[in-house]
Amino acid sequence: MEVFLRPYELKLRHTFTISRESYSVQPSLIVELRDGNFSGFGEATSNPYYGVTVPKMMDVINSFKSEIEANQNSTPEEFWGTMHLHLKHNMFALCALDLAYNDLYARKKGKKLYELWNYNIATNPLTDYTIGIDSIEKMVSKMKELPWPIYKIKLGTKEDIKIVEELRKHTDAVFRIDANCGWTVDETIKNSIALKKLGVEFLEQPLKADDWGAHKEVFKKSVLPVIADESCQVEADVAKCHNHFHGVNVKLVKCGGLTPARRMLNHAKELGMKTMVGCMTESSVGISAIAHLLPLLDYVDMDGALLLEEDIAKGVAIKNGVIVYSNLNGLGVSLI
Repeated sequence: MEVFLRPYELKLRHTFTISRESYSVQPSLIVELRDGNFSGFGEATSNPYYGVTVPKMMDVINSFKSEIEANQNSTPEEFWGTMHLHLKHNMFALCALDLAYNDLYARKKGKKLYELWNYNIATNPLTDYTIGIDSIEKMVSKMKELPWPIYKIKLGTKEDIKIVEELRKHTDAVFRIDANCGWTVDETIKNSIALKKLGVEFLEQPLKADDWGAHKEVFKKSVLPVIADESCQVEADVAKCHNHFHGVNVKLVKCGGLTPARRMLNHAKELGMKTMVGCMTESSVGISAIAHLLPLLDYVDMDGALLLEEDIAKGVAIKNGVIVYSNLNGLGVSLI
């Protein structure tokens, strides 16, 4: 098995702003694992909040490349376990490798990944489409640019309720709110009342990630369900989020890939929590990986490739929120 690393600069259609940052270009790393005539692809993006850069990911992967290449006969679970020993401090790099290995493994078996896992895709949830923070006028314009059944609205401004009130005038779509740690307890409880009246389905990570006492208070008093994102990064966090959040949003790059994500989602279900997977601003490589987890999910946010000016890969197609799988095996992706 051979390892190939490809860095990219993904340009966005619009500058993307959340409560803590703005960007118009997203650095990303594509990992290819090649075994004979088969190739598997994985992806992880850079992220300043988690201190991850593409050069750091490339350096750490290259540092034990020979050991990676010697693991071509492992199961994905065995491969992840071995790689975790080297990459437990860089879960983003681990994610890219895990995705690529799952893709390669399923292709060699002649199956799509969800088929290999015996998942039923008949009742897959729809994906939302994200509207980043901007002037109210531009947020309305972005929404009108792509009519969609579910919008995820980024908030964390002094005009949050006013923004949602104005957006509501232009669509009957379901709204989901993501404050990216930008609110206080009092703001969250107060906003939940106003936002419920405006057709909001849930709130995502309104408070700072490690403020567990505050999470508990909001969990008890919010009139809307609250979903953990920044508070739920790795497998042990699912149990911590129980009785502090109503559900968890699992990010593949944060937990280290599809292999641990499946365990996290199943654990959350056992605890009676809602399950969600979210994306970064990834190409169709990372987005297509999420598609194979859909049967485990109540909600999904996999619009990252739709936010790009130009994609670097082909994979799943998304039409009005509905995910359509490609005809290829594995993740179903190919680089353009």
